[in-house]
Amino acid sequence: MTGLSLAMTGFGLMLLGIFLRVPIALAMAMTGFFGTWYVLGTPAAPMAQLKTMSYETFSNQGLSIVPLFLLMGQFATRTGMSSALFKAASDWLGHRRGGIAMASVGACAGFGAICGSSLATASTMGQVALPEMRKRGYSDSLSTGVLAAGGTLGILIPPSIILVIYAIMAEQNIVKMFMAAMVPGVLAALGYMLTVMIYVHLRPDSATTADRVPLRDRMKTFAATWPVIVIFGMTMGGIVGDWNWVKPGPQALFTPNEAAAFGATATAAYGIFAGRLSLDGFFQAILEAAKATAMIFFILLGAEMFKGFLALTRAPDMLAEWVSTQGFAPLVVLALMLVAYLVFGCVMDSLSMILLTIPIFLPVIEALDFGMSAEDTAIWFGILALIVVEVGLITPPVGMNLFIINGVARDIPISKTYAGVAPFVLSDMVRVVILVAFPPITLWLVHVMF
Repeated sequence: MTGLSLAMTGFGLMLLGIFLRVPIALAMAMTGFFGTWYVLGTPAAPMAQLKTMSYETFSNQGLSIVPLFLLMGQFATRTGMSSALFKAASDWLGHRRGGIAMASVGACAGFGAICGSSLATASTMGQVALPEMRKRGYSDSLSTGVLAAGGTLGILIPPSIILVIYAIMAEQNIVKMFMAAMVPGVLAALGYMLTVMIYVHLRPDSATTADRVPLRDRMKTFAATWPVIVIFGMTMGGIVGDWNWVKPGPQALFTPNEAAAFGATATAAYGIFAGRLSLDGFFQAILEAAKATAMIFFILLGAEMFKGFLALTRAPDMLAEWVSTQGFAPLVVLALMLVAYLVFGCVMDSLSMILLTIPIFLPVIEALDFGMSAEDTAIWFGILALIVVEVGLITPPVGMNLFIINGVARDIPISKTYAGVAPFVLSDMVRVVILVAFPPITLWLVHVMF
């Protein structure tokens, strides 16, 4: 059996295990373990590999950013920041038809910027915004659809956990990945708002308008969002800004790890001093962040074992070499990969998709000529992959955000959520086409800052 056929067999068996409800981390780890055993002919090899791989994987200092940003998101969820964001956005936009839905998108974008998790953004904003939209007479489809889609902004707008994981796997600069995600993230939010405007124009009975809030009151509610503005501004500004007046020489104030620690500490401090974070809530946040970290790290270990098996088969290199010799247009290969992400998104979660596919897809992409440097190509592909993975969160039958929103609104049939989210999926597809056709949109801020 050739290396490529062995890798394909292992990949197929792993997908079969996933379909049979085997946890993704265990499916990848078992495939890697038994695949390595088969290639090397002895169980001693994968056992020895497992002994060192766990240490080498988890001793990576860059991974410390994961639990810190998860903890920051947990503190943000418990301190009422989501309510302040939604109140401010609804006061400024609520007098327009569909304005509360657009406000939900804006609040999701703001909360995603300090949370970094799509599922947490969808869950938190669903509890805050859904009752308000239903009280105002918004249709069930629009209400649940816009919240499911808005929740996906947490995966793209930095700081994002999956952006960090991709940067580590692709050996790219985390700060550059954050910068590359900013413009596509803003475009996503604007695209969703435009989708709401078109939706309510075509179906006027799906949304209502509210009385215009006086400017003085709008300014008050906007001022109440200062914790989000300050914490996000200091966290991201500390990473990319030129703070030579604080430190000698042109340099950033924080490393990404230090920024994550600052964000978590600042969010907790605000919650404590504002009386919005109890002692029990503090420890619950730590516990939930620890659980999420353990889950992510277990998946990372499984992915490393699977990646080691693929390296032994040389399948990624052989696949990249085969694609480059076939004369396929690079954009055709890229399009096929993005379609594969859409298919995987129907049955897998976003983190699993990234960890499973990047060891296979990235070498192929790097072997093709897109007219850019290797670094720019890897960054551009990473953002495209994350956007399509984000779409997977809201595509049936297993879009995780759809089930999160359905759990918040149990009396709304999930079929209505499927119908309501469809226009937002179309918006995402348009955005993907634009970013594929014009890579400088993604890379512009990276080139400006670096």
